[in-house]
Amino acid sequence: MSSKKRVRKFLIPAVLIVILAVSMSAVYMSYSQSSQQKADPGVYVGVAFAGNTTAEAKQLIDKVKDYTNLFIFATGSNPISKNQSTIEEICDYAVANGLSVIVNVGVKDATNSPYWNWFWNHPSLDSIKQRWTDRWGTKFLGMYYNDEPGGIQLDATWRQFYEWAMAEGHLNETGFPAGQALDDIRQKLLNYVDNGTKPTPDDYEIEADFFMQYVIAQDPGFENLTASGIPTFTSDYGLYWWDYKGGYNTIFTELGWNDSVAEQIDLVKGAARLQDKDWGTMITWKYYNPPYLDTGDEIYNQMLESYQAGAKYISIFNYPYDGGAYGTLTNQHFAAMQKFWNTITTKHVDDLSAPKAALVLPKNFGWGLRNPNDTIWGFWLTDNRTQQVAFVTSKLVSYYGVNLDIVYEDPAYPVTNVNYQNVYYWNSTTPMAALFKGV
Repeated sequence: MSSKKRVRKFLIPAVLIVILAVSMSAVYMSYSQSSQQKADPGVYVGVAFAGNTTAEAKQLIDKVKDYTNLFIFATGSNPISKNQSTIEEICDYAVANGLSVIVNVGVKDATNSPYWNWFWNHPSLDSIKQRWTDRWGTKFLGMYYNDEPGGIQLDATWRQFYEWAMAEGHLNETGFPAGQALDDIRQKLLNYVDNGTKPTPDDYEIEADFFMQYVIAQDPGFENLTASGIPTFTSDYGLYWWDYKGGYNTIFTELGWNDSVAEQIDLVKGAARLQDKDWGTMITWKYYNPPYLDTGDEIYNQMLESYQAGAKYISIFNYPYDGGAYGTLTNQHFAAMQKFWNTITTKHVDDLSAPKAALVLPKNFGWGLRNPNDTIWGFWLTDNRTQQVAFVTSKLVSYYGVNLDIVYEDPAYPVTNVNYQNVYYWNSTTPMAALFKGV
């Protein structure tokens, strides 16, 4: 055998070994890199940034990017929301780090005041929608618009409003249908004062229509967003059923203020399920003063409970930025978020989202349900139904936890559209007698 053949004899296996080694190395590197990529948890998990600067936003993104997939630009009327380039710089950075984005640029008022600088005075949102879709693709989820419309409706100082509106003559202005609706409600209130007659829950149609049409659907900014087909998000702590009927695509129920976590989830989840909408949770303040947020352990539990109940979005409200490097978020909160992410991506978690039981409340019964003296639509005090509703709701939430959907009598969304195992009506105690025995 010649030396050339011997060289070729040994060279070919050597080359094959090198090729095989390189191939194995490439496979290993590919596997190693893919194993280091974030897992898809099947839910959007993130923070709602309400800081003041681009640097604060980027610092927060760097902190949480490994265990979140959502960044809510929640600064509203903050000055940085009025600068298109700033918003795009921050969202570019979030998307580049693997996060989806929801954007809040404030609100538009009926006078189109330059103070709000609504979408930088673009005549149409179609171009913005196209620009951001081209820029961020499917990671642009939509717009966060307004905040707590239902909660504000419940807690507004309507007496003072009516005094002001009557003095200024606004309720009688022509071309102001919202004023006419408010005047109709005022006449109902006066009739109660004069005659002592109070409407039953079925008579709250004017209040419900006012909220859905004039607070939400015909809000100038909301109309712009709806016309352009941009999905709409907001957070709230009451009246979720009518938030959705007004047109919102997704509502985040606020978990905080020592309110019942299960009850708030049951209310928003029931509304979303029957109306075929999405829902989520926004973990917000427990205290009005520092440290504002609950402990890391409690926030972890709230995130896990939200996930088990089927939330599509789970976020923590991060405001104010008045001292801490990361706003209200501290190391224990970041640890809780990381623990939650690891739990839902690596462990089996019980799924409690199936439609097990529903509680049907009266039609248009816009009672806040937070305490025995909560308002009905913000205009009325408790009526002759609230005590029974409170009792039944409390017992069923205690028994079912997040396995309960709380819905309302509504011919547009009958409870029979969902295959619930058990359906309870607020005024029918017979089927619940055995359930409540000893509870």
